[in-house]
Amino acid sequence: LEKAGTPTMGGVLILFSIIASVLMWGDLTNKYIWIMVVATLGFGLIGFIDDYLKALSQSSKGLRAWYKFAAQITLALVIGVLLYFDPEDAYASVLSIPFFKKWLVDMGWFYIPFSVLVIVGSSNAVNLTDGIDGLAIGLVGIAALANGALVYISGHAGFARYLQVLYLPGTEELTVFCGAMFGASLGFLWYNSYPAEIFMGDVGSLGLGGSLGTLAVITKHEIVLAVVGGVFVVETFSVILQVASYKFRGKRIFKMAPLHHHFELKGWPESKVIVRFWIMGIILALLSLATLKLR
Repeated sequence: LEKAGTPTMGGVLILFSIIASVLMWGDLTNKYIWIMVVATLGFGLIGFIDDYLKALSQSSKGLRAWYKFAAQITLALVIGVLLYFDPEDAYASVLSIPFFKKWLVDMGWFYIPFSVLVIVGSSNAVNLTDGIDGLAIGLVGIAALANGALVYISGHAGFARYLQVLYLPGTEELTVFCGAMFGASLGFLWYNSYPAEIFMGDVGSLGLGGSLGTLAVITKHEIVLAVVGGVFVVETFSVILQVASYKFRGKRIFKMAPLHHHFELKGWPESKVIVRFWIMGIILALLSLATLKLR
């Protein structure tokens, strides 16, 4: 209630900054750049419609959950199919296992639903984390910075060979996208930090989450995404466990879910929850980079 009246839908500015930067500085002949643009704008549009309906009704009732979920699955399915049937990608159906030297699992056609799970899961995980000032956008910035290093190495033949990771030509151009995401995150954090002057809304959280998931699928860092975005994963599972426990046991595990609200109700100041979750995000980002060498 104390945050009622704070402007929302600031994610429009974030996505505009990212796309504008990519279109100015990216190689527009690179197919991966366009897949990322479509993913970001597509998931952002779903969030925009949800935010708009909430603003229109002056309530928390936006796009129906089923419609939102169906739209996310459809968009992720299109992306997954495009990548799976890419004739130039020798690893289209491959899952790379970190911490091991080129341990690859060929998932065949099952990779398509798996990619949908990664993209939709990532989109909703960021959305669930966006509950207190600056938390989600700070973690997105950290993830973008770590992913920038990962995608550059994947697309650089020399580094990929030295670190014994998959060499994926063309993915190095996604460093531009990651840089744009990091810059946009910092810019927005200036106004979204506690106490927030503006919220990014679903347009921002779904758009950024969807782009992180798509980035992981393109660069075969799906498992690494669960590490670099570990806070998002924990937040999501806290909700799943809370709902399941209440449904089957009639008891709640946490005081409130997602997890950041649990710590708030335990008496942690909001600013302390945010900074400590950021610290965990930084540690997990460093661990994700360590997967390159620990093989």
